[in-house]
Amino acid sequence: MIPITRRGFLKVSGGVAAGVAIGVPDVLHAATPTPEVQGRVNLPYPLHSIAKKQQLQANTPVPFSYPDASSPCALIKMGHPVPGGVGPDRDIVAYSLLCTHMGCPVAYDAERRVFKCPCHFSIFDPEHAGQMVSGQATEKLPSIVLQYDPKDESVHAVAVEGLIYGRQSNLL
Repeated sequence: MIPITRRGFLKVSGGVAAGVAIGVPDVLHAATPTPEVQGRVNLPYPLHSIAKKQQLQANTPVPFSYPDASSPCALIKMGHPVPGGVGPDRDIVAYSLLCTHMGCPVAYDAERRVFKCPCHFSIFDPEHAGQMVSGQATEKLPSIVLQYDPKDESVHAVAVEGLIYGRQSNLL
């Protein structure tokens, strides 16, 4: 058995570390995120075409799914300007149809102009940014951020404000 001194140990271990460092840069470079992804907090939402303005009737919901097929939503032309509304009259809004209390699907009541949850009777107001009016829920309905294109009068979903019930992230 050859005795090893502290100096000998440091020489050998330093040489091994240097040899590994020379062979690893390509692996480290491949794992380093690109600058445009490195500082990102939010993932990009897909652009989803929903309807043309001329197809919309006041106070009649248009069902669609966003940001994926497991996320039921409704677009409504309220007939008068509302907070967050898009279009020439600022009256088109959209919301997730999953109740923020326990995820039951809410339904639009055209007579009362509210979303109602049949499970625990929460009520949400689409004319006031999906605010919870009464019931078990403690948060407003997640709103779907819309974009209106005046050239062809189309309405597109571009993002979600708020967290869809049961998810850690709106984008799966």
